[in-house]
Amino acid sequence: MTISWVESGTTRIARWQSEANVIAPKRVLVVDDSINADTAYRLACEGSAMLWRGDFHNARQLLQAMARRCDQKKIAKKSPLIDSPQDLKHLFNLHRVAQAQRARILGMLLIEVSEDYQISLNRAPDFKQAFIEAYGEFSKVFVTSLRELQGLVGAHEWRKKGVLIEELGTNIYPHYGVFSPIRGEYLQLIANATLPPTELAFDIGTGTGVIAALLAKRGVKKVIATDQDSRAIVCAEENITRLGLQNRVTITKTNMFPEGKASLIVCNPPWLPAKPSSPIEYAIYDPDSRMLIAFLNGLKEKLMPGGEGWLIMSNFAEALGLRGQNELLTLIEKAGLRVKEKMDIRPKHQKIMDAEDKLHQARKTEVTSLWRLTIT
Repeated sequence: MTISWVESGTTRIARWQSEANVIAPKRVLVVDDSINADTAYRLACEGSAMLWRGDFHNARQLLQAMARRCDQKKIAKKSPLIDSPQDLKHLFNLHRVAQAQRARILGMLLIEVSEDYQISLNRAPDFKQAFIEAYGEFSKVFVTSLRELQGLVGAHEWRKKGVLIEELGTNIYPHYGVFSPIRGEYLQLIANATLPPTELAFDIGTGTGVIAALLAKRGVKKVIATDQDSRAIVCAEENITRLGLQNRVTITKTNMFPEGKASLIVCNPPWLPAKPSSPIEYAIYDPDSRMLIAFLNGLKEKLMPGGEGWLIMSNFAEALGLRGQNELLTLIEKAGLRVKEKMDIRPKHQKIMDAEDKLHQARKTEVTSLWRLTIT
């Protein structure tokens, strides 16, 4: 996909880079430090993208000013009254629409990146390593949004610093495009659940490899971890090698289950049955609960006799009215499974404490559970 614009009387064309698969803007204006935030915000709302030719730090300040205008408009809107789960579902849908609109507006401030991953703007930092980690060693000029660039740099910092996993006693290092295990309550459940007698476990949808590593640390002799995303495979392999577990954990690129059977199969699928708007959101949103259903329906064939399937799920979808209160139990029963034990824990992330969050009523009732499932 390409993007074009007119600059100094000449039409220029470059490759368009969007991790969220956003279509390249049709109208592109060349702007610099002379543009003010009100004008930039108005142009973005009208669908005009702005290719930045001014000071890089000023571009970041302009983006922040545009974000404040988006948020002020959001605050000005009166929240609907919440009397039922159906109201919460409607509020959630409105929330996602507002998020998408905000992302579209802020995505209209663009940056051109040269062949060697350099940005030819005054005071522009060297982002080359962050670009290489995300996109590899290609060399064509491209244009991307400043907002996406900031996300890329943020992921680079996460990869450098890592995320402390208390249950492992060390850090896990997420890569760009791989969901970071910053909500650790589900790992407490995995660390405390009684292991069935097993020498082989499967970790379905491994992501960073954190669950596979935890199972190996708990004494499982062999873990096969799967994922269908190439970035996740590389990320998990690096983390497992860094932890010195490569002889006990095998990372395999496949959709859902590997070959064979195991006595323990663990899955932490996306928790919300809704459509993702970008690739990384597939770690949060599971359209029509496809991964959840595929995991449950596959357990009967993949579990060894006496084995267990561990399903890690939040009840946030039920709290929002996106999934019926008894729907998960119905899916478990239809798959020929029974619940051996259900372990619960309250999440501790900051949003639960934020009373200004429009979804606070649902968040404050959230519980994360580990369902120990066996074949009926």
